[in-house]
Amino acid sequence: MHNLFFYGKFNSNFNDLHHSALSPWGAGIILAPVVGGVIVVWLVRNFAPEAKGHGVPEVMDAIYYRAGIIRPVVVLVKALASAITIGSGGSVGREGPIIQIGAAFGSSLAQWIRLPEWQRLGLIAAGAGAGIAATFNTPVGGVLFAVELMLVEISARTLVPVMIATGTATLISRLLLGDYPSFIIPPDIIAHTAHMGTVNYLLFAILGILVGAVGLFFTRMLYWTEDFLEKWLPHPYLRAVLGMAAVGATIYLLGLSTGQYYVEGVGYATVQDVLNSTLLNPAFLLLLVLLKILSFSVTLGAGGSGGVFSPSLYVGALLGGAFVLLANLLFPSLQLHLATGAALG
Repeated sequence: MHNLFFYGKFNSNFNDLHHSALSPWGAGIILAPVVGGVIVVWLVRNFAPEAKGHGVPEVMDAIYYRAGIIRPVVVLVKALASAITIGSGGSVGREGPIIQIGAAFGSSLAQWIRLPEWQRLGLIAAGAGAGIAATFNTPVGGVLFAVELMLVEISARTLVPVMIATGTATLISRLLLGDYPSFIIPPDIIAHTAHMGTVNYLLFAILGILVGAVGLFFTRMLYWTEDFLEKWLPHPYLRAVLGMAAVGATIYLLGLSTGQYYVEGVGYATVQDVLNSTLLNPAFLLLLVLLKILSFSVTLGAGGSGGVFSPSLYVGALLGGAFVLLANLLFPSLQLHLATGAALG
């Protein structure tokens, strides 16, 4: 979808840790998120309203209030809607969608073979955890995610199926996508962090407080934007056009001024830039944090379909990087590594 909307090509080659080239459309790229947004609103309104948004709340709602019943059509609509939103330039992640897709697949399978409710709920957790495991190459992380958010009962009869599913999903993902981590962290960080003093850890505690505060702002901004757009632009298609036009204008202006779109899509390339220590201006990093929060909130508020996890990784990494750069200016003797701050953030 990204290659189609940005370059007019039917091509599945894409490396999310590298910035893609600027689109030949020029200012016309502003319309790419608009077209994508309108298609997504049409898909969601006509086929699966529960596919709107980032997906995890809808899965939890199905678990706790709908006996684990998720309609099979959600699998297809969520996959299409999220791919179009992200590919056309929407500033959202892919993790929320894969959680909902995996959960919907688990629920559909359980309904098809008529399993009892407790097994259906277990398969939902297994599908969601497997999705996280596959997209991040993290089998243990998938299990922990399912335990924390999805499982209503933690026992051998529920945990073992989740572990089997996440391990299998990781294996399939490695066969198809390769066995490599989501982000490449420079190996010298490990040696560097082994020799830190007390002051360093005090600074990291301050970083935690700052990231927590920005996380609160991140959450409140999303809810405020959704409420604001729904109140002042009640027509869903008008909301999609104006909201996604604002997102398109943001990525176009960034591309025009910096040569990279930075806030479009999942944003992993920008996170990797900070880990590679190639973005060294703290003011610019803080500007990107603000623009990411705004463009992400508007994308979902305008009716887009995508996750919150990638944007939160983006915001945390860039905020951590900016914090380290400013700390090194104030305390040059510390010589904190930029990638350390990004990883912690």
